[in-house]
Amino acid sequence: MMESNAFTGRLTQFGLTRQEAAIYECLLCEGKITGYEVAKLLGISRSNAYGSLASMTEKGAAYLVEEGTTKKYIPVPLEEFCKNCIRKLEETKSWLAANKPSEKSHAEGYVTIEGAGNILNMARNLLARVEQRVYITCTRNCLLLFLNEIELLIKAGKKVVIITDQAVRYINAKIYLGGPREMEIGIIIDSKYVMTGEYGEGSINTCLYSGQKNFVELYKRMLANEIKLLAIQEEREDQQFWVERI
Repeated sequence: MMESNAFTGRLTQFGLTRQEAAIYECLLCEGKITGYEVAKLLGISRSNAYGSLASMTEKGAAYLVEEGTTKKYIPVPLEEFCKNCIRKLEETKSWLAANKPSEKSHAEGYVTIEGAGNILNMARNLLARVEQRVYITCTRNCLLLFLNEIELLIKAGKKVVIITDQAVRYINAKIYLGGPREMEIGIIIDSKYVMTGEYGEGSINTCLYSGQKNFVELYKRMLANEIKLLAIQEEREDQQFWVERI
């Protein structure tokens, strides 16, 4: 049941209501069926079933198949449905970008970002804006969420420095192990923008984002000092290792 709820929940992000998402899942499982059969399987009224099916055909999630006097419905293949939705959103995005009203400039201050999803989106957007270098501090589990973005930065020749709590394989960047990070997350890009705060399950999931020069410089110095200490510790451990080998 939990997996089913997760599936229908994700479908709602593609423009379906929760009832339509449940019907779509039903169509995937059952194949070609009538609205009456949908209503019986899901325990909803026939009017709701037929209303949702009509809406789903308009949204491109289902096809109507007429067999004599009987009307049946089949699902649009999942990958095809998702691609169509994404294509439509891309077209809408292009139109909005071309027709947006003129934006009033404003001085950037301190912005509070709340919610795990919003923090994750902001972090990914920041990484996509890196021009020269980025410094990231967070737990290993959090870092794994940004692997694709980090790999793209490395391939593009951007400098990537990471402070985390556990070793991470397959990332060709300078990584310092700085002990427990708790729920801490911090990103500074090009010495221009900073996002710092808490992210993770059980945390308050609140971050502060700013491009204010004084704040950026303060955070930059704090991170630089931590990196220096970790570099010294790393050098001592290397020396101790070779002493023991000898």
